[in-house]
Amino acid sequence: MGNETVPPPQPVTPPPPVPLSVLDLAQVGSGLTATDALRASVALAKLAESRGFGRYWVAEHHSMPGVASSSPAVILAHIAAHTETIRLGSGGVMLPNHAPLVIAEQFGTLEAFAPGRIDLGLGRAPGTDGATAAALRRGERAEGGDEFPRQLAELTRFLDDDFPDGHPYARIHAVPGPVQGSVPGGVQSAARPAIWLLGSSGFSARLAGTLGLPFAFAHHFSAANTIPALDLYRESFRPSEVLAEPYALIGVAALAADEDKDARRQVLSGALAMLRLRTGRPGLVPSPEEAEAYEFGLAEREFVDSWMANVVHGTSDAVREGLDALARRTGADELMLTANGHTPQARLRSYELIADAYGMTATG
Repeated sequence: MGNETVPPPQPVTPPPPVPLSVLDLAQVGSGLTATDALRASVALAKLAESRGFGRYWVAEHHSMPGVASSSPAVILAHIAAHTETIRLGSGGVMLPNHAPLVIAEQFGTLEAFAPGRIDLGLGRAPGTDGATAAALRRGERAEGGDEFPRQLAELTRFLDDDFPDGHPYARIHAVPGPVQGSVPGGVQSAARPAIWLLGSSGFSARLAGTLGLPFAFAHHFSAANTIPALDLYRESFRPSEVLAEPYALIGVAALAADEDKDARRQVLSGALAMLRLRTGRPGLVPSPEEAEAYEFGLAEREFVDSWMANVVHGTSDAVREGLDALARRTGADELMLTANGHTPQARLRSYELIADAYGMTATG
């Protein structure tokens, strides 16, 4: 007994400071197709579920060859068939592009497919350029962001099936949904989707706080506004039936790789794709080789350097350190990570490494 060697204690990896989730843009890299990107989305959702990420959201974008997530409800229905426990949602649906009844029907259907697992994140921006937004919207008069509170109220009424008597829509029911009227055999869903408001400025932050709704801020492309928007949300917050206290999630661009140089190459690809998008030249996400060979002008280099500085990237330990610091600095209740790179393999590997860094044990 006295001669036995006692093994040294193994280091324990502390858990994430706040819950971690996934935002998927279904990016399409050069040399790849939308089919490749969407198949990778299924793999990513399954990976996220198995490693303990809390949510998997997809974003609505249009007329962007490098982003295949133009139809969140369609993608989420497919993802729901391949997952069992992870929450699924939109990050977000751009409400001005749609009739509220259509969104209520789509997400009521998703809720029926995956009861208790659906988040309906809503944004007031078009998610595209002006011409495409005009092509998307119904009627001769395009409804802009200023109409968002009215559209949100209408959507909420459809989801809750509680238009007051005498309202023009009182006899209209979003099905599947919690039909409250005297409709024979009314279809019931387990619960309505959880509504989130998304934003990159103060408008939705204030509205979410006033309505007592959870708020998701786009830190990944509006970092300068993060702290002011979160402060405004918390100051404006009024308790509701949904939340007793404010709950703020921030979207974070983060990419981990086995070596720092590999992470930087992938992030540079994403930065060049964003540069082209911002200058009216949207296309597929370029390869690292193309990005490294690109001759940046002075203004372009400033944009890319600024963009990359806002992406938490490097080895898994460096990314964990950056995410922990961001969580402390912002006081966010949840971090939703989006990995912008050329290939699905690089993005999947990033989430695996981040999960490893936080000791998020694989299951299933």
